[in-house]
Amino acid sequence: MQQHSFDYIIVGGGTAGCVLANRLSEDAAVNVLLLEAGGKDNAPLIRIPAGWTQAMLDPKLAWVHQTAPAPALHDRTMVMPRGKVMGGSSSINGLVYVRGQPEDFDGWEALGNPGWGWKDILPVYQAMENHQLGADAMRGAGGPLDVTCHAQHDALSDAYILAGTQVGLPHKDDLNRSDQVGIGYYQRTIVNGRRVSSTTAFLDRCKDRKNLSVMTDVHVRKVVLEG
Repeated sequence: MQQHSFDYIIVGGGTAGCVLANRLSEDAAVNVLLLEAGGKDNAPLIRIPAGWTQAMLDPKLAWVHQTAPAPALHDRTMVMPRGKVMGGSSSINGLVYVRGQPEDFDGWEALGNPGWGWKDILPVYQAMENHQLGADAMRGAGGPLDVTCHAQHDALSDAYILAGTQVGLPHKDDLNRSDQVGIGYYQRTIVNGRRVSSTTAFLDRCKDRKNLSVMTDVHVRKVVLEG
């Protein structure tokens, strides 16, 4: 590897790194290297959705960080795992799909960040999604990221949702509309009983490009900038 040079080196094959590798390598004129400290995402705990409760605490798959004592939690500490595997935290998370609130993006733009308003971000979400509900003014279909509705309802969750409506929360079949205040079943990054991660959605479709190199089990310790 010391004999090679690359136009782009991406440190971390996580949720964003896989997307970045896909987008940058679309240009056949550049060479892209993607580095990930963890291994491949082929563990059963990753692919099977129910495995997430164990995957996020498995040191082979996650950086199992511990928070500092938090005064608001009476100085308790909490486990804060982050993915150490291809796909990053999208390979170990709880598979819940929640988009950012439109008000947050508009707030960023108002602080002096043009291009980050909801009107600019919504088309990006729509291009990314392959939503079970189909495309509309708020949703996208045909994109690389599969998003599905929760198919299995249960009595306890239904009772919880009913209680929420009784205290004034609007019941919603889609919690990712323009107004996200409400209660209902989450949507998920699961299709055909398998996890949809950043790897499966973005990296797998471009991993055979000749201008993209992917290396796992590579822990980057330092980045040296010259010039």
